Amino acid sequence: MKSKKKNSKVIATISDMRCDYEFISTLIEEGVDAFRLNTAHQTPETSLKVVNAIREVSDRVAIILDTKGPEVRTVLSEPLEVSPGMIVAIGDCDTLPCIGTSYEGFVSEVPAGAVVLVDDGDIGLKVKEKRENALICEVENAGVIKNKKSVNVPNVHIGLPALTDKDREYIRFAVEHEIDYIAHSFVRNTEDVEELKSSIRDAGGSPDDIGIIAKIENREGVDNAEEIIKVVDGIMVARGDLGIEIPAEEVPAIQKRLIKICMEHAKPVITATQLLHSMIESPRPTRAEVTDIASAVLDGTDVLMLSGETAYGKYPVEAVSTMTKIAAKAEKTRPELAEHEIVGFTNPVRHFLAQTAMKASFRLPISAIIVHTHTGRTARIVSSFRGQTPVYVFCHDRKVARKLSLSYGIYPEVVDIPVSTDELVMDSVSLLLEKNLINSDDLILVLAGSPPLNSNSSNFIEINTASVYLEYKRGC
Repeated sequence: MKSKKKNSKVIATISDMRCDYEFISTLIEEGVDAFRLNTAHQTPETSLKVVNAIREVSDRVAIILDTKGPEVRTVLSEPLEVSPGMIVAIGDCDTLPCIGTSYEGFVSEVPAGAVVLVDDGDIGLKVKEKRENALICEVENAGVIKNKKSVNVPNVHIGLPALTDKDREYIRFAVEHEIDYIAHSFVRNTEDVEELKSSIRDAGGSPDDIGIIAKIENREGVDNAEEIIKVVDGIMVARGDLGIEIPAEEVPAIQKRLIKICMEHAKPVITATQLLHSMIESPRPTRAEVTDIASAVLDGTDVLMLSGETAYGKYPVEAVSTMTKIAAKAEKTRPELAEHEIVGFTNPVRHFLAQTAMKASFRLPISAIIVHTHTGRTARIVSSFRGQTPVYVFCHDRKVARKLSLSYGIYPEVVDIPVSTDELVMDSVSLLLEKNLINSDDLILVLAGSPPLNSNSSNFIEINTASVYLEYKRGC
């Protein structure tokens, strides 16, 4: 059998500066399953150029659009050089160097004693005194504070709105151009998610059509993850801001916990930020990066995400190829994962059969699993058990197929709705043989519903060799 490169999925961030046909095609060939657009650095016009370029190459890969979400940035007319022990003001002060912020309520909501981190945590400002219109701060380390740099206040709730005007503009863009997922930044609670869903409806779309990925980037998001996962389609462990908002030494344990939560809810989880950061400038990864990627795979992540490595790095193709190789090697060394219950899925038969299929794939020399699904639920449950056998999912909606691009080990195919279950099985096996994905003597497991036209969930398993299915078809 011709094996897939890996079961872990890979997201590549790209921009209008580099999105030609050959580039996108090469990334897909090397292992990219979905593309991300970072709207913080784009306009709807430049984003449309990227979307059209991706769709010209393939209508099978998913497109993910990031919103900026609630954030605070510096407001300065010119750069401010600071040194340790220097006293500066955030807000209005006539007697000290002043730093403005993009959020009017910042001074009133940040307490004395807090630490304000500027520019991804590069510069720390300790709030020594709180006045009516200013925070008087002592600089903790030297640097230059520039305009429009990020501002974080660990462990302090900032009452920013969940969506900016630019976010709403991009939500309309996502609805109009049938974007597969919106990855919402700085999700703090379920209310932030509901506001996003409401905005999708206001734009004429449906949250059922556009998947929502909650980017967990602060303490509130971590604390509310169990509730957030219930109202979204997946989670991104956004380790960049997460490592600023929360002590960095806590992030590995949080990553493991979020992966576990997503597996238990049979929803995809994305591990993101600096996975191959050195490959922005270098053709080879560091040993620490290799270990980091392998650890995420061993923990059970669905997806590994590349940001600057493919958006503007010098070695984008090499980064994808490296990611694919590391993931594939790690998958082969991972033992069978412990059984787990699936939260939020009310059909016990579907859960039992999916779990049985995974057990069979570990105990029998099964070369491929065929799953028939209308909504993708059965496929996601199968994926949650993180088997080593590729799962070929046959569905009837291209949107469903693209959404499944983020589920571990799932390879979707779009087919017409069959007349009978027998036709579904025979045609599925024949297609995989034609594509040289299986051989005639391979053992195949089929998980499907009977009859396919009115079955809302999978209700049977069959295990046979591909040749037996073909003989049956010839007999018909």
